Amino acid sequence: MNKRFKRIFGMTMAGMLITSVVGCSSVKTQDKEIMSESSAGIELSADEPGWQRNSDDKVDLQWYINFSWFTTPWGEDITSQKITEETGINVEFIVPAGNEAEKLNTMIASDTLPDILTLGWWEGQIAEMIDSDMVYALNELADQYDPYFFKVADEARLDWYKQEDGNVYGYPNSSYTPSDYEKYDNIASNNTFLVRKDIYEAIGSPDMSTPEGFLAALKKAQEMFPEVNGQPLIPIGFDEFTETGNFSLEKYLQDFLAVPYEKDGKLYDRTTDPDYIEWLKVFNEISREGLLANDVFVDKRSQMEEKMAQGRYFAMLYQRTDIATQQKILYNNDPNSIYIAIDGPKNANGDDHTLPGGGIQGWTVTMISKNCERPDRAIEFMSYLMSEHGQKMVLLGPEGETYDMVDGKPVVKPEVNELLQTDRVAYDRKYGGSDTFWMFQDLAMQAQWAEGAKEPLKQLEEWTYPYTKFLSQYDGLTPAIGSEEEIIDLKVGRLWGETLPKLLLAQSEAEFDEIFNKFVADRDALGFDKLLAVKQTIMEKNKAKLGLE
Repeated sequence: MNKRFKRIFGMTMAGMLITSVVGCSSVKTQDKEIMSESSAGIELSADEPGWQRNSDDKVDLQWYINFSWFTTPWGEDITSQKITEETGINVEFIVPAGNEAEKLNTMIASDTLPDILTLGWWEGQIAEMIDSDMVYALNELADQYDPYFFKVADEARLDWYKQEDGNVYGYPNSSYTPSDYEKYDNIASNNTFLVRKDIYEAIGSPDMSTPEGFLAALKKAQEMFPEVNGQPLIPIGFDEFTETGNFSLEKYLQDFLAVPYEKDGKLYDRTTDPDYIEWLKVFNEISREGLLANDVFVDKRSQMEEKMAQGRYFAMLYQRTDIATQQKILYNNDPNSIYIAIDGPKNANGDDHTLPGGGIQGWTVTMISKNCERPDRAIEFMSYLMSEHGQKMVLLGPEGETYDMVDGKPVVKPEVNELLQTDRVAYDRKYGGSDTFWMFQDLAMQAQWAEGAKEPLKQLEEWTYPYTKFLSQYDGLTPAIGSEEEIIDLKVGRLWGETLPKLLLAQSEAEFDEIFNKFVADRDALGFDKLLAVKQTIMEKNKAKLGLE
């Protein structure tokens, strides 16, 4: 998943209003009590799941997923069929065909939000929908229809997403709390420094954590392996470049260098950190040595994935989960051609990397729209998916069909596991387990049933364990949409996006320094101090919510 962390861009409201109704109904139900016939007059209990009580009441819900790459339908696979059988809920997914922001903004502008919505926690539309009274407070729905919700919801996650009015409007997936980090020693980061195994071993498995060792390794790889299967070797690869920069050469690199997020309680300007600047100069030297391929500046995700599957990169500062499919292709072709994780760039002191693990904000949040005519069933459905029973179902599928219990532990059937390892798309359509429907995945809870990663992904995951840290207090430090500081943030982001390629392609260290100093001056002139002050306030609020003051 590039599930990976994104910047918040300003919204541009759609100019066209769509006239067709997307949700259950275009009539809002915000003040209307809705209770299924089967639950009318029944005293509700937090110990009794609402989905068990109302499973005979069949309801269709439309669920918007704000990721155009999600294409798995509901109801074809045996897992979603079983969930529908148990809950009485049938789902129709709605997924944008193109630009996600345009689709979501259009639905907001035309008041045609579907019943349920899942979108990245960082999206600015979340605050707009809450402020515009377009989504239900989940705690209020739970009080009225399904108090079992409070039994399966994590209190720390509810506190994190609680708004100033005391309500919670969205619940996260892939979320870890600080206590999870105390309980588990196998929480993984997604950030890795990868090298192609056979090439790395052929050049002597060098230490690449120092500038000298890094540069020497790239040179030697280029000299010994100028081509891979008739195609030019790409010595070093990153995430794709955007108008605001490149994640690999910003936060990822800074985390590998253990650049602090704060000093003495004050938010630290990581971009001007001496170790970070030194390593940017290393990448500039790599460019001047002819080792920075033009491909890395222009390739988009699909082109990168094709080259990963061909093993054309020697090294990459990249997300391990985003190379999983290509890693399996390489493994099936030649187990020695896979990518392995090794220690990457380190600061001058040689400190350990500080890599972010899953945070309390998770990856996405799911909300219930006030266009939904059956919010009672929607909140019950959420409770089902959040519960231990629901989590076991979305991870493993139906017992006896996709797995069996052996000595008290789930064992996935061989034919099911074989398809999972060889054809993920076919697996999703046929079996639908292994978090095919990831919208409420609770990875900490699922750890009790998960068999753990297998090769060729196991090494990539386990390498991160010692370096993984809880860093959620530094997430989401983005100003309110429409504020002066948000405009500054957007301008600074674009300025950096223009500057970074120039730094990498500078013809000398003197030119690099000139470009960097101009960036800092221009950034400060935009009002960077005001932006930093707002981020400081948000960080302090985050720490207070997490009890980390």
